[in-house]
Amino acid sequence: MKKHIGLFLLASSLVLAPLTFTTGCAVTSGKESTGQYAKDKEIAARIKTQLYADPQTKGTEIEVQSLKGVVQLSGFVENQAARNRAEQIAASTPGVVQVYNSLLLPTGR
Repeated sequence: MKKHIGLFLLASSLVLAPLTFTTGCAVTSGKESTGQYAKDKEIAARIKTQLYADPQTKGTEIEVQSLKGVVQLSGFVENQAARNRAEQIAASTPGVVQVYNSLLLPTGR
């Protein structure tokens, strides 16, 4: 009886282990391929580099996310001109399909 329980547990683990390791990642759950994931990381890195180099945007306060070429900007900027410039930089980056600008301006100043 103990041998049957042990074999059952072993078989269950072997069946469930691959499911456990492949369900949490966006790349393996069908949202994007591995190549697309790498391309999105490259797009985000290019945008972040350009934002960091631009004196108007101060890129360290801006978060850049990319999924299948759709980019979302979030974080804080000092003024509307910096917000517009960040969107312009993101939109002009090769591989970007669409930009969602969720950057926030300071209030109460």
